Amino acid sequence: MSISKQPSLSIVDLELCYDRLAETLDEIGTEQESLFLTKLVLYLANQTADGALVEAAIAQCRRDLPC
Repeated sequence: MSISKQPSLSIVDLELCYDRLAETLDEIGTEQESLFLTKLVLYLANQTADGALVEAAIAQCRRDLPC
């Protein structure tokens, strides 16, 4: 399954989300980073109510990581 391009955030909104995520990760520190990111993904997955979309997003992000 490919990840749909719609709906999507504007570039401005996406940059604001990135900035807030970076600030939050800095605030909580590396010890809680994995737990926070896991909780965030599960919360957003629940909001989408589309397990296949979440699985596709996880796979895409994994592929995008450097080897």
